[in-house]
Amino acid sequence: MKNLETFNLSVPPSVLDDLKDRLKNTRWPGEAEGSGWNFGTSETYLKELVDYWINKYDWRKQEAELNKYPQYTTDVNGMKIHFQYIKGKGKDSKPLLLTHGWPDSYYRFHKIIPLLTEGNQSFDLIIPSIPGFGFSEKNAVHNEAVADLWKVLMTENLGYHKFYAAGGDVGMSVTKALASKYPEVVAGVHFTDVGYPMGQEDPNTMTEAEKQFAQFVQQWWYSEGAYAMVQSTKPQSLAYGLNDSPAALAAWILSFGNAGASPEILEKAFGGRDELLTNIMIYWVTQTIGTSARMYKMDAMAQWSGAEPLQKSNVPAGVAVFPREAQFPKEWAERFVNVVSFRQMKEGGHFAALEVPDVFAEELRDFFYSIA
Repeated sequence: MKNLETFNLSVPPSVLDDLKDRLKNTRWPGEAEGSGWNFGTSETYLKELVDYWINKYDWRKQEAELNKYPQYTTDVNGMKIHFQYIKGKGKDSKPLLLTHGWPDSYYRFHKIIPLLTEGNQSFDLIIPSIPGFGFSEKNAVHNEAVADLWKVLMTENLGYHKFYAAGGDVGMSVTKALASKYPEVVAGVHFTDVGYPMGQEDPNTMTEAEKQFAQFVQQWWYSEGAYAMVQSTKPQSLAYGLNDSPAALAAWILSFGNAGASPEILEKAFGGRDELLTNIMIYWVTQTIGTSARMYKMDAMAQWSGAEPLQKSNVPAGVAVFPREAQFPKEWAERFVNVVSFRQMKEGGHFAALEVPDVFAEELRDFFYSIA
């Protein structure tokens, strides 16, 4: 290992005092009577959440929880990368790189850390913050560039010759790029999604199940995809308001988290009300909502550049489809990755590691220990 500096999270009291003042001084826009979540995040619910945030949520308790596990920063190709690094207690622990998405953070995997580092089938867990997110450098880059950084982090900074990788959402794109570009060092990968039809596919090559999936995705983008369009085109315009108002930041994240759902389901998606707020707090205290949104623009620019798409990798891939995730068929996954395990899960959603940590941890352990 080289160039590692111990990191301890300690937010200045002035930041927390300022946060409470901003929350108390929120200018509420009002909402259409009876609109619920149909126009975006419910103001009725958000007011309840903000009241809880001001009067009951304990950041110092959550901060201590985050500091339970070793964290570091290191220089990777001239960029500061923050990551958790927890050694497994088994005799031959497997190195496992876990990559989060948007609008979550490295906190996405917090609950599975003790589940995957105990016992004989354990893992050395490496859980970084993507550049532009959390405590890594505030510099947005596209997903292939993140994969390049992760390869260096794992092989040069941490000294692993081979490692495993898993991710969903943005983390899926990064993990897929890792497997495609660096199959000599990536021993296996796991996904909870593998990408979505974008309307450019040849329908003559698609199965009926894939066509149904494409139709669902098209409808979803029209009803729920505004966040991606804005962040892929005008992330800077969005950043001013979200970086200035914690209520606005929460509203934007929650509208993606599970728009149209009841508060109970919404909070369950993030693992609970405190977990939901802790994830939002990581964006707030680091002021990274702007750079995290900017990653969508960087990915879009990379696609528009005309670069050759990544080739399908032969690295063994496990795929788990959770019931409150977009339900893609196996043949769709096989277009992009070398599927050796495809499982339909019985519970959980987009943030399964927070929502159903036992189920998610068992899935990762079963897959990675089945391939080597």
